Amino acid sequence: MKLMNARKKKDALFSLIAIAVMLVGLLIMELTMKSTSILFTVLKKSMIYALVAVSMNLLNGFTGLFSLGQAGFMLIGAYTYAIFSMPTAVKLGDSVYKYYDCTVNLELGIIPAMLLAGIFAAVFAALIGLPVLRLKSDYLAIATLGFAEILRALFQWDAMGPVTNGANVLRLYKDLTKLKIPFTNTPFPPTLFCFLVSGLCIAVIVLLINSSYGRAFKAIRDDEIAAEAMGINLFKHKEMSFVISSFFAGISGALLAMFQYTVQAAQFKTAMTYEILLIVVIGGIGSITGSCIASFLFIACNEWWLRFLDESSSNIFGLNIMRSGFRKVVFSVIIMIIVLFFSKGIMGDREFSWERLRAFSRKLFGTDARKRKNEEISEEVNGDV
Repeated sequence: MKLMNARKKKDALFSLIAIAVMLVGLLIMELTMKSTSILFTVLKKSMIYALVAVSMNLLNGFTGLFSLGQAGFMLIGAYTYAIFSMPTAVKLGDSVYKYYDCTVNLELGIIPAMLLAGIFAAVFAALIGLPVLRLKSDYLAIATLGFAEILRALFQWDAMGPVTNGANVLRLYKDLTKLKIPFTNTPFPPTLFCFLVSGLCIAVIVLLINSSYGRAFKAIRDDEIAAEAMGINLFKHKEMSFVISSFFAGISGALLAMFQYTVQAAQFKTAMTYEILLIVVIGGIGSITGSCIASFLFIACNEWWLRFLDESSSNIFGLNIMRSGFRKVVFSVIIMIIVLFFSKGIMGDREFSWERLRAFSRKLFGTDARKRKNEEISEEVNGDV
């Protein structure tokens, strides 16, 4: 037991050191490389999608609720952040609200506006959760997907124009270029900011999953009847999981608004929810680290590594195969291969651990085989003696 506790402390120390090294390396990269590099674009978007994928995994993977409403909660978060972080002078002018008189004159800082984005998403989730969470399986998925579509239409409604600007674009709010180091006028590295905010939120979700509430969520996922027999209030814990997941989806929506510099309801289509669900499935339903790894692979392949396939100059032997949109075809084939050969995702329902990494390295470099051979030799020598 003491050896196990010592190993856990050692692994936790290794994890903290690895995270610190990663953040310092990222800071050095941002200070030395061009900010327009596509690497930073991929890293920022990957962390935003990692957060919303982990929030969806909290529902689908750890609580067993098949919800497809994440894009709707991201929409609430993005609009809330944009409206409340936009300078009052911009709202009163005609540069953004050209056809409406903005009725929200409150201006907040970046962090308060982000928190408010999460709170608004959580409040709305609590309201729709009252009727929706009585449903199960596919019916719950259809209901949450329908609410997300209703939200998108509602935010583009002319009657909501004085608040949401109708179907028009929201812009000129505080984006990633407006970040400043506290008490100074020095710009804050935007990629590092996305990593810090998303990483902190994911850490909170991990702590929740490892708490008594997390164990209750897993019990509901495994067997609702047995969980209820053990004294777990099913609706209370489902509502809690739904609200917490929506809160972090709202935070990710605010980050996405900061990343994109503009917000429009048409961006938050059903396809966005499917992309998030695909990341969860590829990473492994019930794996936090799997969702983080899959989000980077998904964004990198979709927007960086396969981009050369859209260029006709990359055609081989004069065959007119590679053209605009061809990378989508190749990307779909890659996803099919991953799903076929990794039916439970890259990580399955497991998490990254240093012990598993050490076991993999021993297997990869044959240290286990050499150890067994040495043990056999020593046994033979002892037997001869």
